[in-house]
Amino acid sequence: MSDVRHVLVLPDRDAAEEVVQALGERFGVVEEPRLVRDALAGEDDAEDAQWLVVLRDEEERLDPGELDRFAGEWEGWREEP
Repeated sequence: MSDVRHVLVLPDRDAAEEVVQALGERFGVVEEPRLVRDALAGEDDAEDAQWLVVLRDEEERLDPGELDRFAGEWEGWREEP
């Protein structure tokens, strides 16, 4: 088994929480992804933070391009490794 992870970058916490919910419906993701706040260097203001949704894909069944398009529905993207 591999240790493949996908990181979706979202513009705010609300979008990230919606993505977490929708991942199960759209992709059948069973394990809840991690939600991480990523502040830009030197920025403490929540307005300047991005939110990361990190999900494991050990069986490599999720299509990276489809995940990128999916994140784009919330003005986000899939970070390339």
